Amino acid sequence: MDTDYTKYSEIADILKVLAHPIRLFIVKSILDQGQCNVGHMQTCLAVPQSTVSQHLQKLRYAGVIEGNRQGLEVNYKIRDERIIKLINSILILS
Repeated sequence: MDTDYTKYSEIADILKVLAHPIRLFIVKSILDQGQCNVGHMQTCLAVPQSTVSQHLQKLRYAGVIEGNRQGLEVNYKIRDERIIKLINSILILS
């Protein structure tokens, strides 16, 4: 049996950051849209912009998403193909 738990550290960190309903919704929304901006997320979630921004910061820091600035707007997309596979496998929601 493999007892080297350190190789699972990165995966565990990703799962930890995704283990919040708002962050999970954000990632699923980005996945469904291809990319998404804060205004759209705020409207869908019906939460303050500051709340969306705090969750986006955690997702960015964990390497789950990345932003692409276009003028005043930042569009976010999933950074890692593994995240897409993970979300598709755990969220079989239509």
